[in-house]
Amino acid sequence: MSSSMEPLHNDNVITCKAAVAWGPGEPLVLEEVQLSPPQPNEIRIKVVCTSLCRSDFTAWESQAIFPRIFGHEGSGIVESIGGGVTEFEEGDHVLTVFTGECRTCRQCTHTRKNNMCQVLGLERRGVMHSDQRTRFSIKGKPIYHYCAVSSFSEYTVVHTGCAVKVSPAAPLEKICLLSCGVAAGLGAAWNVADVSEGSTVVIFGLGTVGLSVAQGAKLRGAAQIIGVDSNPEKHEKAKAFGITQFINPNDCKEPIQQVVKSITNGGADYSFECVGDTGMITTALQSCCDGWGLTVTLGVPKVKPEISAHYGLFLSGRTLKGSLFGGWKPKSQLPSLVDMYMKQEIKVDDFITHNLPFEDINTAFNLMKEGKCLRCVIHMPK
Repeated sequence: MSSSMEPLHNDNVITCKAAVAWGPGEPLVLEEVQLSPPQPNEIRIKVVCTSLCRSDFTAWESQAIFPRIFGHEGSGIVESIGGGVTEFEEGDHVLTVFTGECRTCRQCTHTRKNNMCQVLGLERRGVMHSDQRTRFSIKGKPIYHYCAVSSFSEYTVVHTGCAVKVSPAAPLEKICLLSCGVAAGLGAAWNVADVSEGSTVVIFGLGTVGLSVAQGAKLRGAAQIIGVDSNPEKHEKAKAFGITQFINPNDCKEPIQQVVKSITNGGADYSFECVGDTGMITTALQSCCDGWGLTVTLGVPKVKPEISAHYGLFLSGRTLKGSLFGGWKPKSQLPSLVDMYMKQEIKVDDFITHNLPFEDINTAFNLMKEGKCLRCVIHMPK
């Protein structure tokens, strides 16, 4: 292990409980961890609530970096600030974000809709952006971060570019969902696809992200919103988010793309892959119409990350686009989504199927594994 990975320590280290993943697929263990103070341009947050996202689950099952503290859909209160921090003060309410916004790099300052920050983009190595060290440890041994957040802990340290100040009036136990899943789906419909009024939409996968796409498409005035999912229990729930027709692949005698083409008169205007299955991307492309059909992929695949599609699909005028966090610039635009929630213009509460205490965090993983939840919100001790 490189010495640069070693955790930092000084007199302001705190000890707190965190749910540590020691190996792929192993139950999380509540451990006492040491958390270093925030360094320059960092803040330390007392986590109030965090929800379990499918990407946490996928990484827990398969990623190689352990021991690790997962979690990235978090909300909390600033406990302390590092050197040079002027944007935040102790006591501020914040949301954490897994992909940051430095506001100074070429990508952040570009006028087009884009959130690919060159400084604070997706962190995959389990260390902090600034110095490639961990802030968590147990008896001097490093515990690695996840997506620059690690919200499955009573306290965490994040770069200021990975935190968003929000109104203290907004309920932290609800808006934590805007840190990833709900915002990602809405943004895919609004920013990435720019769904038009009267259009036809097909969504593959009706988890939180897929249903958020449906909500976004409905608010844009889409005329037909088709949901595709192999779990029949999702049918009734999906209607509340705007799904007008439900297709269970297990009930179909024809390939899904043929079914979609039949009920959309030649293919949907927009299709969204929200499963994390690269094979499904071809099906989504084939479900779109010739000429202008647009497919957006949002899912995070566990296996086979390569995409394979016949070139004829693109010669016929179809487009394939990727979407990370719905194209939102998190620090600049996430507060507007919180405001929309506070004005009851978007649904967030309806995605919360379970509220669990921190000590029951493994129950959340089991519920997701069994397909029995949308979002489990995990409440930290007060």
